[in-house]
Amino acid sequence: MGQTLLPLFPLPLVLFPRTPLPLHIFEERYKELIGDVLQSKSEFGIVLAGEKGIVNTGCSATIEKVLERYPDGRMDLVAIGRRRFEIEALDDEKPYLRGSVEFFDDEEFEPVPAEVKRRVMEGYEALRVVEDETFEPELADPQLSFQLAQIVPDLNFRQALLSARSESNRMKQLAEFFPAYTSRQRQVQHIRSVAPKNGHGKWPPSV
Repeated sequence: MGQTLLPLFPLPLVLFPRTPLPLHIFEERYKELIGDVLQSKSEFGIVLAGEKGIVNTGCSATIEKVLERYPDGRMDLVAIGRRRFEIEALDDEKPYLRGSVEFFDDEEFEPVPAEVKRRVMEGYEALRVVEDETFEPELADPQLSFQLAQIVPDLNFRQALLSARSESNRMKQLAEFFPAYTSRQRQVQHIRSVAPKNGHGKWPPSV
């Protein structure tokens, strides 16, 4: 069993290593969590939360910068993803959840085929145009998949990428995901552009 007891912050999102995460802290238990993390200059864990609870695999984060502190203790801050982990046991002795975790990284290092990378980059650029995405990925990251997947909103797909222990495997998944998702988003945008009109070229009145 891992020996690290990591503060856990359940959220409806999936964080990737070396990617930024803006946070607004307002709940009392998470004010305490962030206060403890700031004092110890340590990591805390971001885990996807759903209707059935939290998932088993998450990503640790450190606080990059506190942007603003409010009189009532609320905070705006930016965290950065660090290391992936699996939860082995939970601890509820504090107001916020903590976990005994085992950190992990990739275990397979098969090179990403050039054709796969080409397809991924083409798919990423096409989706970036559709979504009007402004995030600038670190293209030199050896785990480039995590940078490019920032544009993906599908939480189940993001969680699968986070858990995968092969960069080649993640890139192959992105090569399949980007074209299909981009096509669907184009259709959605087209429908939105024409559906609200009432047949006279005018927007219907608000109700």
